[in-house]
Amino acid sequence: MKRTADPRAGRPNLTTRAGISLATLICALATATGTGVADPAATGCAQPHWVGSWAMGPSDASPVSDMSLTPITSLFDQTYRIVVTPHLSGRTVRVHLTNKQSPLPVTFGAVTIARQAQGAAIQPGTLRVVTFGGGRSTTVAPGADVISDPIQLSVNGFEPLAISIYVPGQSAAATENIISLSTSYYGPPGSGDRTADPDGSALSMHTTAALWAGEVDVLAPPRYSSLVAMGDSIGTGYEGATYYEGPQDPAVVDRNLRYTDFLQHRLDAAGIPVSVLNSSIWGNRVLQGETAPQTGPSALSRLRHDAIDVAGIRDVIFEMGTNDLAFPPTSTPDQLIAGYIDVIDRLHAAGIRVHLTTIPPSVHSWIAGGLAPRSDPLRQQVNQWIRTQRLSDSVIDFDAVLRDPADPSADRPDIVSPTLVHPNPKGHKMMADVIDIGKFQGSQCR
Repeated sequence: MKRTADPRAGRPNLTTRAGISLATLICALATATGTGVADPAATGCAQPHWVGSWAMGPSDASPVSDMSLTPITSLFDQTYRIVVTPHLSGRTVRVHLTNKQSPLPVTFGAVTIARQAQGAAIQPGTLRVVTFGGGRSTTVAPGADVISDPIQLSVNGFEPLAISIYVPGQSAAATENIISLSTSYYGPPGSGDRTADPDGSALSMHTTAALWAGEVDVLAPPRYSSLVAMGDSIGTGYEGATYYEGPQDPAVVDRNLRYTDFLQHRLDAAGIPVSVLNSSIWGNRVLQGETAPQTGPSALSRLRHDAIDVAGIRDVIFEMGTNDLAFPPTSTPDQLIAGYIDVIDRLHAAGIRVHLTTIPPSVHSWIAGGLAPRSDPLRQQVNQWIRTQRLSDSVIDFDAVLRDPADPSADRPDIVSPTLVHPNPKGHKMMADVIDIGKFQGSQCR
């Protein structure tokens, strides 16, 4: 089914969408590797399909430092071992590499994937060579992505994978997300191709930014779908160790304590066939891009790449608005609401359900309290519209769960980090727990 916004009624309008057929080759591949296939009569679909298991929202191509304030030395002739944690298990995967934000072409000279052992080390028996159109090397134009050939590798949800990427030439303008909350490893400039090294000893440098890796998909039964969480730094799970944002608190790195992780655990426990992907960017805004360096393009401009084009997508949780009201040039409530409507309309037109969240409190933070001390009444105005509108498929009230009953313009002191805007892990679990998981029922074969 496809949903489009009816401008006359202000409610989603259901229209029939033609059935979608996938390549017979993929179906045969899934069967050969043991991937289960749901009963076609029960699902209306006959074949397995690609579903996102992990993703990042590309924010920039200026990797200078991560949020732990560790410098990033990305220059030339280096191997990057990017550690990612999938949410969906499977036996056949594919990898997206991204050059989305770079002004320069990049050549990936060799790529491998394996299950992580510890640190930079991998489990040798799981090492797989990644190819692109049958070749080991591929050159990607500025602003583009590349998707690998299918890879036979058993992966399990919440068990980290290591994607090793060798860039033989210049790698200075690496597309990244500055906050991955996962430690990755790379070799010094000039250290060459180390993609097949099992112990990772030559990958002596580390970062908590994610470079080059864009998405990992799993070939899944027809009933499975993906859910993309688009958001700002709250959505990334970032927790600053100080009032002034940085450095990030090391206690939340490599632990999968974002609300999206807690949500995945809830869905898994309930047997709901949905994979949760996090496409949030620190400092991101709905209407305007590049609030500051490394804060990414606006949600409106990245909506297709980071949501609509994600494999198997059926739902989007849209959590954003704090930075629109706080960072100059600030948006008015009417402008922000118009942005939400644009997002909802575009996602509905693509057959994707939208779950809009309220904007959490932030008045005592440096972001809102320092830059826009009078923004809280504007936030309340926007939240009132969010709670009463009927355009989105559901509303998730993050404001209600995070606010301090004694001071509704601020977060509860026991669930917020020292930044006074980013929830701590307890807060993220509460965010996940307030979500009605009954709204997510897997694929309807988009």
